[in-house]
Order: sequence, then structure tokens, then C-alpha cells
Amino acid sequence: MKEQTNIPTGKVERASKFVTTGLKVGTNYLKHYTKKLIDPSTSREELHADNAEDIYDTLSNLKGSALKVAQMLSMDKGMLPKAYTERFAMSQYSAPPLSGPLVINTFVKTLGKTPGQLYDKFEMQASNAASIGQVHKAVKWEKDLAVKIQYPGVANSVKSDLRIVKPFAIRIVGMNEVDMDKYFEEIEGKLLEETDYKLELRRSMEVSAQCAHIPNLVFPVYYPELSSDRIITMDWLKGFHLKEFLERNPSQEARNQIGQALWDFYQFQVHALKKVHADPHPGNFLMREDGTVGVFDFGCIKEIPEDFYTNYFLLVDKEVLKDEARRKEIYLNLEMIHPNDTEKEIVFFSGLFQKMIDMLTLPFTQQEFDFGDETYFAEIYAYMDYLYNLKEVRDSKVARGSRHSLYVNRTYFGLYSILSDLKAKVVTSEARIQSMLRPV
Repeated sequence: MKEQTNIPTGKVERASKFVTTGLKVGTNYLKHYTKKLIDPSTSREELHADNAEDIYDTLSNLKGSALKVAQMLSMDKGMLPKAYTERFAMSQYSAPPLSGPLVINTFVKTLGKTPGQLYDKFEMQASNAASIGQVHKAVKWEKDLAVKIQYPGVANSVKSDLRIVKPFAIRIVGMNEVDMDKYFEEIEGKLLEETDYKLELRRSMEVSAQCAHIPNLVFPVYYPELSSDRIITMDWLKGFHLKEFLERNPSQEARNQIGQALWDFYQFQVHALKKVHADPHPGNFLMREDGTVGVFDFGCIKEIPEDFYTNYFLLVDKEVLKDEARRKEIYLNLEMIHPNDTEKEIVFFSGLFQKMIDMLTLPFTQQEFDFGDETYFAEIYAYMDYLYNLKEVRDSKVARGSRHSLYVNRTYFGLYSILSDLKAKVVTSEARIQSMLRPV
């Protein structure tokens, strides 16, 4: 893959890249409608593919928050056209890497030494490159190490990038701007945290230690003395990213074992720690044929407020939801319905949410769940597509759902997506969850 020798860091320079891309997207629409006049059977798939390529090319060269939003959107398989999810998914671990001189400059600026002075061996070519940083392999103390390096200008461009990328996200997702405001505030806060590598290092060490008892999970050791505000050094974990792992045709036993480990990992964090590794995309896991899975990248941690946690998990309790007054109270607390809604709107949106809740909480109601059940996910995606196209939903003038639901929902969607790709059979019972909640 071709390396980048520079990253636009100025607000004006970055904004101009988006303007250019906006013009390309406009041209794509013009081409599409011209073709459709000539051939009415022309589908929108070609338009989506052209737009996805142009937008991704811009975002991947800008790096940072803009590319991170693309990565987040790639995980919402039911929300975006397939062309976008497939293209944007590349941001998880295969964006264009930085060139050697930029890497060396980062070391000198933040640690005062070159990689050659700090490590016995340092591979200048990046092994993986994603949205916020890239990873290099190194050797020291006869150990293989992974060195994560943050791209230049990422931390300083979060606010301006999100202002620029917001219209693209709104147009792609098809939501009104009012729907996006409080969620973009939440995203901004999390992205600012992700650019704080000192915070990430501390969280990585803390959460890894708290989850070390969970079977079949492997965490790297972190090295503060070889880390800075833009560099994190940790053990090099062996394994394969999800796509590579599946291409090796692993046994069903290994799939189930990894699926169970990931399920237990997330349930323990949510229910015991009240905070969660909220970036469950495949690029953050390394899977092995012995059924173990390496976990890293704790830059995005969502702390779950107690009141939100209580109401959110009452949605799993079928007996509670049978009480219409109690259910309405929970929906209000979670901002799924609003005090100013008419009775007609309350009935309408409550019905929509209840059906979605019934589908998404189904694994929690069973002793064991087969995430390889394609009909289950087909039903979810079909219903999400139905919601996406409902006039009442698209024309709604209020954002529905607490800002806290953004990353918690994203966590569960990401987890479900990985378990689905693994086709894993997982013990999902309440008893299993409770067994994980030993004192920490």
C-alpha cells in the first residue's frame, strides 16, 4: 500500500479537501440521474459505490476524526448501503500508512529519541494503519512489541473535522440535523479521549487487569517507559483479524470458544465495571485457532451512568415491560419518547421500539444462542431498513434515544456483528452473566 508523506493539519487545508469531495459527490449524482434518464433500470448501487470510494479516499488521507466516523458508520450494517459499509470497513486496519520520516519525527518530538535508539529493532513499515494511528513491530528485551503511533494533527482537528464531516454523515444516513447534534457531542467527547494516549495507556492497563480472569482472553503487557502522549508500546499479540481468521476455516469449537470469550468480556464490563470497551470492530481483536482471542485498543471507553444502566437493562425484563405505565416511564427516561409527544406519537414510537427491543434482546432470554442464525439477522436488518424508510421516523423533529445509548448500542451491534460472522453458539443466560460478576 502506498505510504503518505504528509497529512493536512490546518483547518482550511482539511476543509478544502471536503469541499473537493463534495463536488465529486455532486458530480456522481448528476452522472447517476443522467444514466437513469437513458436507462430507467439503472440502480443506485453504482452511485453508492462511486460516492463511497470518493468519500473514503478523502477520509483515509485526512485520518483522524473524519476517518473514525467512517469506521463507526461501517459497523452499522443495517443503516448504510452495502457499498459504504464495505468501503468504510477498510478504515478498521488498512488505511494508507504514514511514511518513515513522519514516524521518526513523532518519536523525536515526544520521547526525545529515534526508534533506533529506543528499540533493538524497529520495522519502519507499518503493520496496520487505521483512523487515529498506525502500528509498527519492534523488538526489545528479546520481546516482540507493538508500537502504536498517533497521526500528526489528529488531536487538534477533532472539533473542526466533525463540523465538516457532519453534513456527509447526515446525507449518508438520511437523518435531520437535529437528530445528530447530541450524538455528535458524544462522539466529539469520545474522540478527544481517544487522542489522549496517556489516558488510553492507563485505561488499557486497568481494564486488562480487571478482565484477566475471563477464560480465553489474552491481553498485552503495556510499557509506560516506552510510551508518550502520541505513542503506546505494548506486547505484540499473535493471531488473525476476523476476516483472515475465517479464511483459515477454523473449527466450530474455536468459533464458539472465541464467541463465548467476547460475550463474557462485554457482559462483565457492562454489568460489573459499568464501563465498556466501546470500539468492538474486528481490527481490535486477534483470533487464534486454539479458541483464544487477543484484545487491545482501549482508547474508546464508555462509562455508563447508573440511572441509564438501570433503565436500559429493564428493557430485557419482559415482566416489567408488560406494565404499560412502567414501560412508558422507562421509554421517557431513555428519551425514546418525549414529554411533548402526542398520544398518537407515543403509541406509534413505543410500538416501533418495542419490536426492535424484542429482537435485539432475544439472546438474553435464552440459555444458548446461535449467532450463526442468518434469519435472525436478516429480520433485524430488514426491520432497520423499514424504520429507515418510514416517513414518520425521517420527519421526526426530535432525537430519540439518550446520548448514552449511542456507544452502548454501538457496542452491542458491534459484538453481535462479530458473533454473527463467527457463527458462534454462545451461552447467553442470566446465570452465565451473574457467574461473571465476581468482586473486582
